[in-house]
Amino acid sequence: MTFKGENILVGLVALALLPVIGWRIWRGLKEGQLPLYRTRIDRAEAGAAKFNFLLGLHVLVMLVIAVVAVDLLLGLGLKERLL
Repeated sequence: MTFKGENILVGLVALALLPVIGWRIWRGLKEGQLPLYRTRIDRAEAGAAKFNFLLGLHVLVMLVIAVVAVDLLLGLGLKERLL
């Protein structure tokens, strides 16, 4: 059983990650570069399809983290409903 304080702490950490991921997505759209580990993926070098796939993964990760943050901070109980 988890305590309310743990949920709030993890939810706040997840919420703090959202602007970082959003900044990466924005930069990918604007400059055509995505950071991937210690390298950068360029749209021109990787090709549009691969770049857009990686950009879509970034968006998907951002949405999942946003749902987790909202669930933990507001106590919606999505984890219990899904499992």
